[in-house]
Amino acid sequence: MMIARKDISSEIEKTFHKHQKRAYSLRQENFRSRLKVLRELERWIHVNKEVIREAVYNDFKKTPEEVAISDIYPVLTEIRKVKRHLKFWVRPKPVRNSLPFWGTSSRVYYEPKGTTLIISPWNYPFMLAVAPLVSSIAAGNTAILKPSELSPHTSSLIKEMVSEVFPEDLVTVFEGGVETSTKLLRLPFDHIFFTGSPAVGEIVMSAAAKNLTSVTLELGGKSPVVIDETANLKDAAEKIAWGKWLNSGQSCVAPDYIIIHYSAKEKFLNYLKLYAEKLYGNLENYTAIVNEFHYQRLREWLAEAISDGAELVYGGKVDDAVKKMGPTVVADPPPDSHLAKNEIFGPVLPILTYHSIEDPIDYINQRPKPLALYLFTKKKSTIKKMNLNTSAGSMVINDCVLQFGHPELPMGGVNTSGFGKAHGHYGFLAFSNEKSVLKQRTGFTMAKTLYPPFGKFKKTVLELLLRHF
Repeated sequence: MMIARKDISSEIEKTFHKHQKRAYSLRQENFRSRLKVLRELERWIHVNKEVIREAVYNDFKKTPEEVAISDIYPVLTEIRKVKRHLKFWVRPKPVRNSLPFWGTSSRVYYEPKGTTLIISPWNYPFMLAVAPLVSSIAAGNTAILKPSELSPHTSSLIKEMVSEVFPEDLVTVFEGGVETSTKLLRLPFDHIFFTGSPAVGEIVMSAAAKNLTSVTLELGGKSPVVIDETANLKDAAEKIAWGKWLNSGQSCVAPDYIIIHYSAKEKFLNYLKLYAEKLYGNLENYTAIVNEFHYQRLREWLAEAISDGAELVYGGKVDDAVKKMGPTVVADPPPDSHLAKNEIFGPVLPILTYHSIEDPIDYINQRPKPLALYLFTKKKSTIKKMNLNTSAGSMVINDCVLQFGHPELPMGGVNTSGFGKAHGHYGFLAFSNEKSVLKQRTGFTMAKTLYPPFGKFKKTVLELLLRHF
């Protein structure tokens, strides 16, 4: 059913109150009801794989194989993970007691937070909407989804999928732009999961603060690649080419720039050009830029850097008719250029050089903390030094991007690249309240030995506690 613009506020509020009512009843339900609806979701995805591929293609001109890898497979992995482990995740976890708590028994319970809001981005429009939804449902919540208006075909498909799989008071989709998001963010949700830019993340966090709503922010940032003189340059070039130009560089964990040892630069660039051609040389099979604004932004940033002295090392091919920009490598963009200062979120890859490993460490530490840091080296000492002296949401050694799809690893940033974690068990925890429950015995307890008044015996007990417990 299409909702008229003038009625959207009242429709959102009515839906929210339905979700609040359902969220209360969900607390009484067994976890098996969650698995049942997730199996329905899994079945729908399998039946409609071609429909999903078509929707994403219509938004991005992306190949069916890349849609399967980047949008469909990660969601199915999340569901399978929940199916295998949810009965263990939901079990109350007993905790050990120390002497002062003798006589008590304590457990941590994992209760649903309640009504949740998921605001998803356009770059992986199916996966980044549905994967957090899986975590929210696994934790026993209701969810309102607001997919991106910049990927309208996929957003429409998600709305259709939700209407076929979920009851309206369990999961609802509201399409639209900033106006819809603003109206949703005014409501007192129990948790908000947002994926997008740091700038919009600030707006989401500010809105959540008014209702003291917890948030998970999956943001972005300039994820660096450091390549030292010991790295296998051919192997590094192949992996970086894939990770950078997957989805035409429109990935929050894509390598944003390279800092390479000066002695390895030329050899590495030869390999990088080779794999750029091999993997993504045919623009017909290459993902488009999402819209005209971002396409022109990338063209302008590239032109600015070159006019200010950067060297176009490779690429620069464009197809204005379908908004495609081929793999592009730029050496030494000026420090004040957009390519050097801002997250690129596109197929342009700057490359810088260094002499001492302290140089890239200092360079990274002088900038906002990245979502990911990639290091290519054979030296254990370099790995240790980089790990101890930099901060990032994740660090990958001798590969890139793979950490995002790993179901056992937490996905998330730090500070401006986001906070809170997602995926697998970490996603379940993000949408759960870890409630402590302590049960005390009746009669004499150790705690009563610390009630006033304090005679000699109680003072001795207190001193023992301070010294030993």
